[in-house]
Amino acid sequence: MKKLTLFRGKNRTDFILDAARNAAEEAVLDQASFLVSEETYADFVERLDRSPALNPRLKKTLQTPAPWDKRSA
Repeated sequence: MKKLTLFRGKNRTDFILDAARNAAEEAVLDQASFLVSEETYADFVERLDRSPALNPRLKKTLQTPAPWDKRSA
């Protein structure tokens, strides 16, 4: 760790404080809140609960063996 702090041009305390500050900023920035009406929220939940639309290309892809799973003839 000493080499890393010297590489960054900081002492160990400043390095640890910066790392903690960066981690705290990332935690805050990862949070997102949306304020919506009850009607909008109910529509959102209903859409999440719906069965997905049929997708023939996706179905074919999921049923096709991966190239690395195919046995050589």
